[in-house]
Order: sequence, then structure tokens, then C-alpha cells
Amino acid sequence: MYSNAEPDTDEIAVYVEKARSAQKKIADYSQNQVDELVTAVCWAIVRQDHAEQLAKLAVDEGGFGNYNDKVSKIRNRCMGILRDMQDVKTVGIVEEIPEKALIKIAKPVGVIAALIPTTGPDATPPLKTLLALKGRNAIIVAAHPRTQKTTELTVKFMREACEQVGAPADLVQVIEKPSLSKTQQLMQQADLIIATGGAGMVKAAYSSGTPAYGVGVGNAVHVVDETGDLDDAANMIAVAKKFDYATSCLADNAVVAHESVYNDLVKRLQNLGAYLCRNEEKARLQKLMWPDPENHIPSLDVIAKPATHIAKLAGINVPDECGFLVVEENGTGPDFPFSGEKLSPVLALYKYSGFIENAISQVNAITEYQGQGHTCGIHTSNDEHALALAMQTKTGRVMINQSLNEGAGSIRNGMPYTLSLSCGTWGKNITTENVNARHMINLTWVSRPIKPRVLDENQLFESHWQTYGKE
Repeated sequence: MYSNAEPDTDEIAVYVEKARSAQKKIADYSQNQVDELVTAVCWAIVRQDHAEQLAKLAVDEGGFGNYNDKVSKIRNRCMGILRDMQDVKTVGIVEEIPEKALIKIAKPVGVIAALIPTTGPDATPPLKTLLALKGRNAIIVAAHPRTQKTTELTVKFMREACEQVGAPADLVQVIEKPSLSKTQQLMQQADLIIATGGAGMVKAAYSSGTPAYGVGVGNAVHVVDETGDLDDAANMIAVAKKFDYATSCLADNAVVAHESVYNDLVKRLQNLGAYLCRNEEKARLQKLMWPDPENHIPSLDVIAKPATHIAKLAGINVPDECGFLVVEENGTGPDFPFSGEKLSPVLALYKYSGFIENAISQVNAITEYQGQGHTCGIHTSNDEHALALAMQTKTGRVMINQSLNEGAGSIRNGMPYTLSLSCGTWGKNITTENVNARHMINLTWVSRPIKPRVLDENQLFESHWQTYGKE
């Protein structure tokens, strides 16, 4: 983790001053110039040789995830966010409402501080940078020390891209020799923070005195009701659980399946590489993952590691082709740690009976322990079930007949591409949205007079008076 050196205000002030100077040089960029800049930066990351270098270094340095999936994630996430931004106006007049005589003018935020988790040193910095630059801002990246080299390489590629199109390299910087005190100073001196990482990091961002977009704890839950397509459901669950060894906060942490399809779903998951742990194996796995029962965060020994590696550490014999481990569960809360976020290819499986409300109750119990405000999903052919789940859960994203990973944007849905998934007040965040380019600008509202809209007392209160009277 970070060292506890004394704050170095002067060092961070140098970064910030360079960033402010660079940002001023692009403050008057046209939309075309901005779009040329973000296109160049995106290409510098997604070109195959660079994406491969970043993926390899991320795995070698951090020890999380796997090489092929990281290449795919880097390219998919960055290209997706670039496509999302192509038609988004962030310069000049960005919206007009004639009937209200209003126009909105976009202006830069300034200097953005980007806090990067150790599990995302490759894709997270460029995504935040693309959003920042789209708003004509500068960005300073605070990497996690464990994966500093990977983040430094992403920043190097992006700085070169800035210079290629005639923009200042200092639009994108990374703190050298990171420490907790430097990150704290950066948060205090920046104009906006985008914090992705653990609950402690996000809380520190919100406590810094600087406006911040944070994320909540992931613990996504996937419902499979009695009407769902089991082949598709099993495939989507397996895809999300195995991809990059579940580094994504969206990857299914729990599945809540109707009793009528439970056994068939388990068989399909097993055919896709799942290993169903017996009770004694589950106990050994729990002891491995949470050696200190008071600490509800999984051990680093299992985070984003292959299922076969985790199984070996737990003394569980699994086939070489095992892609993820499954444990059956029926409780929630601290005494049932598998009900929380596992950050690994380990899945908790719940059974429900009766109506969809029982599944919803289970989802709420799981997310009340961890993951409130984040994401849930359902495989169903009953639209009423899908709407009930959306209406009755405290989640920012409800994914219908999809992989839960698609909550961060996908070629087959309309969700904004991002790696910053906010969770609203349920998750101690300011918004439930996927953080996107619209969050990286300030808006000036320009108002002109319109025909007066008289405040009519009778119109406003007539129904109230009829029911309750005027007294």
C-alpha cells in the first residue's frame, strides 16, 4: 500500500501548475480540435502493440487478471468510450431549449485528479483521461504503487499522442513515487476527483474538500427466474465470472435462481467450467479467502487469480479446465462472507422459491450487506419480473438478459462506456450514473425573458382544496 510519508505540498503544486498551464493552452480549442486530441490519445492506447505491452506489464507487475482478456478490455473500453463521445458536444453551446429561452454553454472543469486501483492500471487511466480531455481539462493520475510502472506506461503513450497533434504533453501527468500523502495533496489541490478503487479511497476523495465522483462497492447479483433462457443465462454468468479472472466490479458475485431451474442451471454452469464445491471444500475456501473473519475484504492471494490457483491453495482438486468455483449459500451478512464481493472467479449460488418478490428480497439482502447501489440483473422472458426487480432494488443498473459486465457499456446496449460506476446515495456516491464525458464539464446557463407564466393558485391547489379544504 501507500507509504506514510509527510505530505509534499510543493511537489504536487508543481504537477498542478504544469497541468493548469497546459489546460489553459487548450481552453479555447474548437470541438474539432478536441475530438482530434481524444482520437489520437485513444489510438495511442488501443493500437495492438501498445495494448499488448500494457496488458503484459499489468499482469506481470500486479499479478491480477490475465493477458488476453486485458488486451480485449483495453481495446473494447477505450474504443467504446471514444464512440460514445463522438456526437457529444463539450465546446460552446451544447444545448438549447427554445420554449424556455435557455441555452447551455460548456466550459472546462480545470485540473482533474484520477485515483487508479491496483486492479486497473492499464484501462482505467486512459478512460478517465479521454473523458477529461473531451472536456478540455488536464488530468493528473495517482497510480497505486503496486502497479506504478503500468500506469506510467499508459501515461507515456498518451503524452506522446498529445504532442503528435500539437497539444501540451502536460495535459496528462502521473505522480512519480506515489504515496498516501501525495495523493491527499493532489485531491486537495485539484478541481475535481474521479476516484475508482476501494471504499477507503473513495471516502478519502469525498472527504478532501474537492468535488468528487466516486464508485461504490461492487457485489453484483444475477437473478435467473423460471422463464429465463438457461443456456444464455449460464453463458452470460460464465463469461462475466471468468473474464480477466473477475477483476471487474460488475462480474456476477451471486446468482439467485428459481428452484424449478436451479439444478439445470448448475449443470449448464458446470459444462462451462464451473466447479461446485462440497461443504468441506467451501469451508476451506472460506478460510483461505477470509483468513481474518473480521476483515471482510478477500485475501490478496485470491483476488483476480485463476480458479485453479485458488483451488490449489484451498486444497480442492479441480479439473485443469476449471474456470470458476461455485459455492451454495443461503445466508447474508458478515457471518456469510460468500454473500459479499469476492473479486475472484468464485460465485455464490442461492435458490429461491415462489414469486419474483422472493428473489428481489434475496437480492436486497445481499446488496444490503455489500454492493448497495451498484448492479443487478435478471434472465427472464417476463417483462413484469424485470420491471419489479428494477423498481424494488436499490441498484443503479439493472441488466436484462445480458452479462452483468455489460453494465459498463457494450456494443449491444445503450449504457455509457466507463470504468467508473457510481452507486448513488445508496453507495455513498453523488450519482448513480456511469461516469461519462458530460460529468467532465461545467455548464453556464444563459436565460432570456419569455412570455410570463402566471402562477395560478386555483390551478395549483384546486384538487387539494376539494379534498381537504382551504383551512
